[in-house]
Amino acid sequence: MRLRLITALILALGCAGIVIGRQDPEPQRARVAVGRSKIATKYGIVAASQPLSARAGVQILERGGNAIDAAIAANAVEALVEPYYNGIGGDLFAIYYEAKTGKLYGMNAGGWAPTGLTPELLRSKGNTRMPSSGIYTVTVPGAVKGWEMMRARFGKLPMADLLAPAIFYAEDGFPVTDVIARAWNGSTRKLQTGPHAAEVFLPGGRAPNSGEVFKNPALAGTMRLIAEKGTAGFYEGKTADAILAVSKELGGTMTAADLKEYQPEWVDPISTTYRGWTVYELPPNTQGIAALMMLNMMEQYPIGEYGLGSTKAMHVMIEAKKLAYADMLRYVADPRFSKVPTAAMLSKDNAKQRAMLIDPAKAACSVEPSKYSGLTDGNGGDTIYLSAIDKDGNIVSLIQSLYSSFGSGVVAPGTGVMLHNRGGLFTMEDGHPNQIAPRKRPLHTIIPAFMEKGDIKIGFGIMGGFNQAQAHAQFASDIADFGLDVQEALEAGRFNKDSFNGCDVNLEVMVPEATRLGLTALGHQVRTVQPRSGTFGYGQAVMSNGAGVHFGGSEPRHDGAAIPEAPPVFKKGG
Repeated sequence: MRLRLITALILALGCAGIVIGRQDPEPQRARVAVGRSKIATKYGIVAASQPLSARAGVQILERGGNAIDAAIAANAVEALVEPYYNGIGGDLFAIYYEAKTGKLYGMNAGGWAPTGLTPELLRSKGNTRMPSSGIYTVTVPGAVKGWEMMRARFGKLPMADLLAPAIFYAEDGFPVTDVIARAWNGSTRKLQTGPHAAEVFLPGGRAPNSGEVFKNPALAGTMRLIAEKGTAGFYEGKTADAILAVSKELGGTMTAADLKEYQPEWVDPISTTYRGWTVYELPPNTQGIAALMMLNMMEQYPIGEYGLGSTKAMHVMIEAKKLAYADMLRYVADPRFSKVPTAAMLSKDNAKQRAMLIDPAKAACSVEPSKYSGLTDGNGGDTIYLSAIDKDGNIVSLIQSLYSSFGSGVVAPGTGVMLHNRGGLFTMEDGHPNQIAPRKRPLHTIIPAFMEKGDIKIGFGIMGGFNQAQAHAQFASDIADFGLDVQEALEAGRFNKDSFNGCDVNLEVMVPEATRLGLTALGHQVRTVQPRSGTFGYGQAVMSNGAGVHFGGSEPRHDGAAIPEAPPVFKKGG
């Protein structure tokens, strides 16, 4: 406990040393005074929020796999070691940069709603709004098919190799780390009441403490089926039968065909330019467009001249967030069901008009969406983000989630798999583009990101529900406006507004006190949050400089690490 307090104090004092405005002789290169150094190597790097996950990805690189293989292996371990945040009962999104062609590929492995899940059914069960947990929030999990589509197209190793580390840890056990243990303990009540959840995730009747060894042998068995049978080992057979059985037990409507017929899709990332960089996100049904809209509005102001962490810079970002999110919540939905005005939302002209609504002297407590011819407020979202780069410069930016803490609270018995509650992001509002319907995908919070300028390529992401788009915009600004490196950009103090109306805003204690007071004077209702909080999300990043050197950064607010690949200095048999 004493060590954690000392660490928090050092972090707070160090980050309070961020230089503001033009006091620094090199103002565009303002820095975080104390923090980690970025990782540098000529080989690969995997950055993840749990070191065992990152190490598993590096093992795959050292076995001859590429960035795709490494990301899948790391994600599989994350599904075990961070069960609060993610698991194979959830969805997956990724951006893949192929170095030899310079092309970007987007993977949307967001699952669809079950057959029979309609607003009318939910109303007949007494619901007037989408529930936040339980069987009626469970959509088809997309992660496993997403893994296989990426591996089959771009990977080098068989699925059995990629899942081997996760299977080992699930059977042999692993020590739970600090941040994960605290989050796990915070969900005890949900796990005690969730169907079949306590028997898997509360061994001995409680959440494991930091340093205690946790095992999930049932999950090992499920992963063995995937290793042996591919996606049929999850979407058909024993695992699928267990998912369908618990759905029927609880009054759900999922069918065998819903599972078997679901397919992820390759999508083209959307992008905008910002200060000479091109920033990429995945298109709707994700919230990624909101990050790009924020950047388009921020570009209308000289953020770099205002100073890193300054009142002026943060005021513009916070106000841009409100405007971008108003549009995102109004228009983003599954484009197979609704026409999303993506081009209009990303228009630079539209951004100029929206940016004019930002009052430099006053915070807006209510904004209206644009006019282009039901969601509740909240930041909830428990997710992991990881990134990987291999020795050839291929990059994977990957995010995977159960949505809320331990998802729906429903475990498919005998599988070790917690089912997600992604369907809670639908609305029941008639006429809304995001209204729930069978085989429709909800508005999705989880978003991977990528940015490039010339030969420099960065795969990055910051998880945390509706925190993500606003955190992505802040990270991109830290790089483009202030010249921070990937580790510094992850460590810089952040804001987060986890509601969609009002003037409330969360500011990390690392943001200077003068800035917090300045924002209060503008009408922002500031809540100061201490270091190592999940309020501002957890991020990772990898980067290629185009000259054969690769860099990695890992979120200091979490337990993670960016781990480099070792060169093959020991020959086989030597």
